[in-house]
Amino acid sequence: MKITEEEKKIAIATTQQLLSAYDDSRGNLIPVLQQVQNKLGYVPAVAMEEVAAHFNIPDVDVYGIITFYNQFRLTPPGKRQVKICMGTACHMRGAHIIQESWERRLNIKMGETTEDREYSLERVACVGCCTMAPVVLINEEVHGKITPTRVDGLIFAHQLDKQKAKEGAAQDE
Repeated sequence: MKITEEEKKIAIATTQQLLSAYDDSRGNLIPVLQQVQNKLGYVPAVAMEEVAAHFNIPDVDVYGIITFYNQFRLTPPGKRQVKICMGTACHMRGAHIIQESWERRLNIKMGETTEDREYSLERVACVGCCTMAPVVLINEEVHGKITPTRVDGLIFAHQLDKQKAKEGAAQDE
């Protein structure tokens, strides 16, 4: 996913500001990357380059760390972050079918964000709502007993909410 020039500038400035509080000791590398992600929501390539330069290591080494630890994101999160539970109960009750439904409906794969940045998909190990399996979190709101039809309904409801918000904003003008 491409980021705008403005987003690149913000990412570079944010990363440089965070790096100013750290020396170039390698033990600071992961905490810096965590802070970058906390501020930006993900770790863009331009931020990785800044971090690599600060720690005097190749860009590929920073990329290797980002891709090794699943806590890091390479793409910006969507406005609606969809987390599909893949715990045992959800898995046994068809979480993979729910995942396929979201991927097909949004035309993205797990770990990606839609072009309009409305949705991002990710898998989570367990959300602790096993009696409601399969479960999906949308911006930390729990939705249980999900079926492919409910996936369509959740997306449709979001589209209606967006439309109502647009109409409300137009009436306020």
